Amino acid sequence: MYGPINPKAPFIWHGGDYNPEQWPPEVWVEDVRLMQEAHYNVPTVGVFSWVSLQPDEHTWDFEWLDRVLEMLHASGRYFVLATPTAAQPAWMSQRYPDVLRADNTGRRHHHGRRVNYCPNSPNYRRFIREVASRLAQRYGGHPGLLAWHVSNEYGGTCMCEVCAEAFRAWLRRRYGTLEEVNRSWWTRFWGHTYTDWSQITPPYANGENLTHGLTIDYKRFQSEAMLECFKIERDAIREHSPDVPITTNLMGTYPLLDYREWAKEMDVVSWDCYPWPTADPGDIAFLHDLNRGLKDGRPFILMEQTPSSQNWQPVNQLKRPGVLRLWSYLAVAHGAETVMYFQWRRGRGGCEKFHGAVVEHHGRTDARVFREVSELGAELERLGDATIGAATPARVAVMFDWNNWWAIDDAVGPVREKRYVETVRQHYRAIWRKNVPVDVVFSDSDLSRYDLVIAPMLYMVKPGVAERIEGFVRGGGVFVATQFSGVADEHDLAFEGYPGPLRRVLGIWVEEIDALYEGQVNHIVMADGTGTYECGRMCDIVRTETARVVATYGEDFYAGTPVVTENRFGEGRAYYIASHPEDRFLDEFYGLLLLEQGVQPVMETPAGVEAALREKDGARLVFLLNHNPEEVTVRLPEGEAFLELLSGEELRGEIVMAAYDVRILRADA
Repeated sequence: MYGPINPKAPFIWHGGDYNPEQWPPEVWVEDVRLMQEAHYNVPTVGVFSWVSLQPDEHTWDFEWLDRVLEMLHASGRYFVLATPTAAQPAWMSQRYPDVLRADNTGRRHHHGRRVNYCPNSPNYRRFIREVASRLAQRYGGHPGLLAWHVSNEYGGTCMCEVCAEAFRAWLRRRYGTLEEVNRSWWTRFWGHTYTDWSQITPPYANGENLTHGLTIDYKRFQSEAMLECFKIERDAIREHSPDVPITTNLMGTYPLLDYREWAKEMDVVSWDCYPWPTADPGDIAFLHDLNRGLKDGRPFILMEQTPSSQNWQPVNQLKRPGVLRLWSYLAVAHGAETVMYFQWRRGRGGCEKFHGAVVEHHGRTDARVFREVSELGAELERLGDATIGAATPARVAVMFDWNNWWAIDDAVGPVREKRYVETVRQHYRAIWRKNVPVDVVFSDSDLSRYDLVIAPMLYMVKPGVAERIEGFVRGGGVFVATQFSGVADEHDLAFEGYPGPLRRVLGIWVEEIDALYEGQVNHIVMADGTGTYECGRMCDIVRTETARVVATYGEDFYAGTPVVTENRFGEGRAYYIASHPEDRFLDEFYGLLLLEQGVQPVMETPAGVEAALREKDGARLVFLLNHNPEEVTVRLPEGEAFLELLSGEELRGEIVMAAYDVRILRADA
């Protein structure tokens, strides 16, 4: 069990982005009244307000923000206060052009958009430190303040000359000598050896971008440079507001930042959840578990979601009635302590004027979306602190790693579309569909508390990872690796034979890797005759050493060779799945492993009904989430009675769940 994000507010925060600077003061009065009606108790203020706070380099205006925060506080609201540094003022870009980002050819951007700054610009860093410090000095002790929200949705890449020089300094610290850079990057390929530090440039689109050591190191460097910007603001805030949690909003599996490293510098993880309307709910659950995993199981802030529709997808379908409530509780079921939105009031201009909002352009409260938000807010108030601090007792873990992802995407061959994230999600969903809690872990995570660890496409094996996996298996754990694993080290240098340092624990070696065209399939043929399944995309041609053959390929010149193997190692077992299998195989394969390990589902449910588990104060909190667009009947465990927390009813036997319905069942120990 964990403590609340902020002890001042030990309940589910219901709120989100509020942009009063876009509106005249008379609208603020109406906003506060409507927030009361919507049970909107924690707005986020100030995200894009830099020019409103600092209209020129030497002028500051906090009076409007003073008034807004006092109005919110006087009405019984708390607030999250943002620093406005995701969008610098035009005067700054004009007077200090080094703050502007450069594209992947080194060409400087013009002013505009957002997150359009160079993270290594001395002037940008100077200005963000000042604005964060001034805000913390003024509001750090405000009784309504619950958390600091630093900047907004960090991302992108800069390849200006300032970044180029900072990158060279970063490489000197990392490698020490130019000789070591050349060795680690294998620069004798194509005769690309560097003879002077000044020759090293970012991986420009019109320059050197096929040296994979360079490309992955530049991604690491940019992630760290952005993180330094966050730390500059965080540290400036802490000087004046030491006890208030500090966060920034992440973006799920965003590809350009190593969020595992970012999470280590944040007090609490927060993220913005914008799935496609047609998303598999298992994929949404994966993203929530990923963010919970970033801080090793601690609950997180759902900072943004749309109450109705996004605006940036090719087709921006509305959330159907009930889906907002369902997906909000899906987040809570997987560790969220908040239900928050972008945005409070829909703006009249700009590219987000058609992005969903609690208050639409018409401003009416008898609209469906406002009514659904209000009803959900009232329900969350009744729920109180029932779920706050609850932990997720997972015995299964799925491994994810940003550096691994970068290296896989850079690899030229064996197939262009290797689909790392999709593969991780596929293995996750196979466990999720069985109503078994899952943790998302990382290459530096402690594996000792799990019975089953799955590492799909662990292409890059960093120092210490293989040893940690060996220790886990030796102690009795079950480990599953898949195709294209154990291929390269942390510099993306190929091992001299695959699966590299995983060879001992897996008991195999890979002779060749075949690539299949889209739609072309091979088959997994179980050695015990229990079934045949499709596989494709990549097929590792495997030779066993100490492993036994569980299944073989059905076709091609490698028909009859191993495709699934099992290796006994110490007290545990390690499996290798040498190709990309269909879902049916994973459902049955993991079903057997879970049964053998004694891992039970939270509850047996009909198809499309998820049962998720959190635990608090010795009680089990079972979230039943009906992802079906129709009514279903769920049979509760025989002889057990549950307190339904949303209605206060005692439930037993069979219950009927409406389309997109949610029940939260408490069972005391």
